[in-house]
Amino acid sequence: QVQLVESGGGLVQAGGSLRLSCAASGRTFSREDMAWFRQAPGKERDIVAAISWTTLSIYYTDSVKGRFTISRDNAKNTVYLQMNILKPEDTAVYYCAADTTGGHWLRDYKYWGQGTQVTVSS
Repeated sequence: QVQLVESGGGLVQAGGSLRLSCAASGRTFSREDMAWFRQAPGKERDIVAAISWTTLSIYYTDSVKGRFTISRDNAKNTVYLQMNILKPEDTAVYYCAADTTGGHWLRDYKYWGQGTQVTVSS
């Protein structure tokens, strides 16, 4: 079992920044692939970024490339999502996810956090 708790969401103006954190407990975090997904109202939950447990593989969806950065600190059992140059279309609930063999799809992840709301005003 892996428990995930997200934090760092909030309300920010367009062009601003936020850093999301996801604290993990339970199984060995350092061997879990991690990802951030987001779900806007009325839309499906889609991947934003993913990072392998080795950090050798990092993925970003096209719409956030150059603006968002995913990272992890295995000593702190935490994965981060630094979000810069935020846009109103980034408004969504952001979810942290974990699995031993992650990927880019919802079905690739067994463990999920409760989500944190990010709202970007224009």
